[in-house]
Amino acid sequence: MLVLVAPGQGAQTPGFLTPWLDLPGAADRLAAWSDAIGLDLVHYGTKADADEIRDTAVAQPLLVAAGLLSAAALGDVNPGAVAGHSVGEFTAAAFAGVLDDTAALKLVRTRGLAMAEAAAIAPTGMSALLGGDPEVTVPHLEKLGLTPANVNGAGQIVAAGTLEQLAALDADKPEGVRRVVALKVAGAFHTHHMAPAVATLEQAARELSPSDPTVTYVSNKDGRSVDTGAEVLTRLVGQVASPVRWDLCMETFQALGATALIEVCPGGTLTGIAKRALPGVATVALKTPDDLDAARTLVAEHTAV
Repeated sequence: MLVLVAPGQGAQTPGFLTPWLDLPGAADRLAAWSDAIGLDLVHYGTKADADEIRDTAVAQPLLVAAGLLSAAALGDVNPGAVAGHSVGEFTAAAFAGVLDDTAALKLVRTRGLAMAEAAAIAPTGMSALLGGDPEVTVPHLEKLGLTPANVNGAGQIVAAGTLEQLAALDADKPEGVRRVVALKVAGAFHTHHMAPAVATLEQAARELSPSDPTVTYVSNKDGRSVDTGAEVLTRLVGQVASPVRWDLCMETFQALGATALIEVCPGGTLTGIAKRALPGVATVALKTPDDLDAARTLVAEHTAV
């Protein structure tokens, strides 16, 4: 059973879309999406520097576009389940047919702008903690006023809060944590700091008519599969200010009998976690078009007829 997953913010790197635009139809598709959302995705995916694509309002639609572009290049795929990490849930919603590509990109453009506005209220950020026991780490974070915004599994939790709180974490790591790594994001996402963005997204979502998922859609709110488009949309809105439970998503993949996992562009983060948390599950990360052949082989070997 194949799972198709999409990464979240922080996975982007300068120029990462450049090789993808050499594929037939890719440049035209990206140009059309750029016109639809009023953002030059071609420029940001090929020529922009790290600071430009760190901007939340840019990074989020860019990541969703990259996921959709690489999945289209992969060809006809019939996964057993789809899921996304943070903003990757919008990519997954498009994979599942809940929203069409353009609707997903328009909504995520609204999300990125609203979250950037919320992030500007106070200097905030996120840091990944590598290693440690969640039962020790989570209370330690809460003591410092931080939120465990991403519980990723495989010994990784992402803390979010003010820059002052994150500095205190650097000076006072939880027992067992090997390293604290600042993430390439411009705010404390999936925390109460993002509450203003939820209201904006709620208003935008009212204009949409989501379809029910055509494939098992696993929500990162709690790892549960969601059966209706209306519920998927409600969760897409609410997850802006609530923690990502990727650990529970992986438990669901395991319960569903997953044997393979493909992470769309810019792949690497989620496959890295899966290699540690889902032993025996074959993985491919789509980083460049050179990875497509390996991914197609996985599709052929792990998709039920």
